[in-house]
Amino acid sequence: MTSLGKGLGIGLVVIAAAQVSASAATQPRHHPKAAVTHHKSAAATPHKAFAKPAALPAPRHLANRIDELGRGFSGRVGIAVKSIDDGWETGWRDNDLYPQQSVSKLWVSITALDAADRGRIDLDDKVTLTRSDLTLFHQPIAAEVLDDGSYTTTLGDLMKRAITTSDNTANDRLMRAVGGASAVRAMIARKGLGSIRFANGERDMQSRIAGLTWRQSYAVGGKFFEARDKLPIKKRSAAFQRYIADPYDGAAPSAIVDALASLKRGELLSRASTERLLDIMGHTRTGPNRLKGGLQPGWTLSHKTGTGQELGGVQAGYNDIGILTAPDGRSYAVAVMIKKTSTPLRVRMTLMNNVVEAVIEQHDRGHGGNIASTRR
Repeated sequence: MTSLGKGLGIGLVVIAAAQVSASAATQPRHHPKAAVTHHKSAAATPHKAFAKPAALPAPRHLANRIDELGRGFSGRVGIAVKSIDDGWETGWRDNDLYPQQSVSKLWVSITALDAADRGRIDLDDKVTLTRSDLTLFHQPIAAEVLDDGSYTTTLGDLMKRAITTSDNTANDRLMRAVGGASAVRAMIARKGLGSIRFANGERDMQSRIAGLTWRQSYAVGGKFFEARDKLPIKKRSAAFQRYIADPYDGAAPSAIVDALASLKRGELLSRASTERLLDIMGHTRTGPNRLKGGLQPGWTLSHKTGTGQELGGVQAGYNDIGILTAPDGRSYAVAVMIKKTSTPLRVRMTLMNNVVEAVIEQHDRGHGGNIASTRR
């Protein structure tokens, strides 16, 4: 949820899908999965085992490549890929929970658009932000608020800022306008999105990760960083490790790609709202060298990045998730989520690039070939 800032990092997850013959007779390969824990805070969406049809296995070449990329990365990474047109899926450690950070802004936008579809809000409604609305880390809108003491815009503008620039204050204000964190969690449950948690907004979550309790004075002047730096390292480290072990905003890459596929197919929102959100995601400015760095000419990406805090050179959450669309119109949901790593940013970005390139290569191979069971 946070953007690059003092002590911040990034998390990755990639997802894609591919077609497979129903008569394939290959033996499934199984990799051990870490047990998914249940966070007992009210901030966590209950982690339920949603009934879901077994996914078609992806083409063997792609499955092997995703397996290779996941195994070769130094850190805890989850990768998921789903073919939106054909229904096949593949992934690496894609049922575990990973910190979403700003990826979770997507669920706030879907909640807002769903409320608009049902006539509960109008995204053209005006809203005024004051100093009491400011959050922390990346919040470009803060400059406009602080300039005159307040800033008036529309809910739609807040949504656009939250997705394209990952503005934390814009996102939290939009969240409150649609009913708060509980409304977002209710949307996730009502639409059956599965293993996706939503925390209580940036201020509460980022403070807890750092071992602090939020004070509004932290919102400006670097006061949050000063307070965080004054904490005993033992206390800060314990809070940081608790978050990594059981992220308040945890989500499974497999659930995220399924949700992206449902979004693309128009199953979550009205047609107009679906097109609006995908267009906004197509103009995301953050993470130009993550998933987007692997695009080939003619391909497009509608995506959302996420970057978490860092402590002692270890990053908790470095992500990019989105919908890849080929020149012929076929599309793939992809998620690359890094839970914990100390690898250089360029290595993480290369991993994401390679996931996208693998999906494109498979697409160009013609949607055929040998297949393999791919849930690892």
